[in-house]
Amino acid sequence: MNKTTTNHSNNPVKDSLDPEVLAFRRQFDDRSPLDEIIHEGARRMLQAAIDFEVDAFIETHQERTDADGRRLVVKNGTLPTRKILTGAGAIQVKQGRVRDNSPVSADRVQFSPSVLPAYLRRTESIEELLPWLYLKGISTSSMGEALQSLLGENAKGLSANVVVRLKEQWSNEYDEWIKQDLSKKEYIYVWADGIHVKVRLEDDANKKQCILVLMGATADGKKELISILDGYRESEQSWSELLLDLKHRGLKTVPKIAVGDGALGFWAALRKVFPETREQRCWVHKTANVLNKLPKSVQPKAKGSIHEIWQAETKANAETALEHFLEKYDAKYPQACECLRKDREQLLAFYDFPAEHWGHLRTTNPIESTFATIRLRHRKTKGNGTRRASLAMMFKLAQSAAEKWRRLSSHEKIALVIEGRSFKDGIMQESAA
Repeated sequence: MNKTTTNHSNNPVKDSLDPEVLAFRRQFDDRSPLDEIIHEGARRMLQAAIDFEVDAFIETHQERTDADGRRLVVKNGTLPTRKILTGAGAIQVKQGRVRDNSPVSADRVQFSPSVLPAYLRRTESIEELLPWLYLKGISTSSMGEALQSLLGENAKGLSANVVVRLKEQWSNEYDEWIKQDLSKKEYIYVWADGIHVKVRLEDDANKKQCILVLMGATADGKKELISILDGYRESEQSWSELLLDLKHRGLKTVPKIAVGDGALGFWAALRKVFPETREQRCWVHKTANVLNKLPKSVQPKAKGSIHEIWQAETKANAETALEHFLEKYDAKYPQACECLRKDREQLLAFYDFPAEHWGHLRTTNPIESTFATIRLRHRKTKGNGTRRASLAMMFKLAQSAAEKWRRLSSHEKIALVIEGRSFKDGIMQESAA
């Protein structure tokens, strides 16, 4: 007996999408059994070609040996999986990692397969490509041509109307996200940064505007975007509006520590809105700021001395390394030393948290890495889109990046931080009897 099953979606957002838009998206999501066979065959052929090149390269250099007769050029595991766009769709492949153990770096050989250049990596996700093209200044009417050049025939159904509807839907998603209820959220660690971008958000009247980004780590160690708004990086008012909006949306838990650049207006706002939150200055930003106040000839050694501070195993050792830096450079370069000295306490706050979390707390890398592709190094585009659409596009790019985020190392120790347990030099201290 034949049985008919009707699927009822429980996703109101997806149910509200335009049918034409859904049809376009399905071109990138759905495959027939024949498509799957072709796709898998193409993947195997490409993978075999890469493996052959790796083996051939190692064989070519088999005569390179050390004093004990051991090969210097060897295969050492594999590189991370890469997704390559081909005529058969996006194919995931792995490349063998080739290592040359020659003691002299100048004598080492480098391997790069001809069938898989290092720079070759494209995505067929419409959620990533269309926002990127929009922010780069591609007009709505030109989206179809631009995507067809990247994705081939799969993108032929992209009309200007579809682009308009996609942009509107993503703007609606952003509007819903930026207003979502936070009463059940708990962010133990937060990272803040102001990202200057030369994309559509800026116009002649607001050249100093940037994207204010706040990210957080939950009680189970997952990283989440908390807020993305436009504003002014050094403005206390801009950051106050962002933080007060979080309270208005129900956020009750006070973050234990916040990480950010010292130049942010965020700190003045944080002290008023969440005065109990500890402050940790980003060492990457601080290092760059200090080095900028030193001659280029001095910078390499000074950078090494700065690394000795934040890489010290204990806070006492870090204090000693910091004092040593000041002794060496204060006489000739007082501005550089003052830049380091003024945030002394806030630079070393991470020592009072689990050592396993230090790598997460010393920098704003979670934000930096997410927004690296839309930083100011790109040329400014002609014409400015609407503020709402531009924020929506950046939200979609960040949302896509968030799918690849990993939980914090030893995330179970966040529970101890929530309990208020004391840590010294990253080690939990026993409670007094």
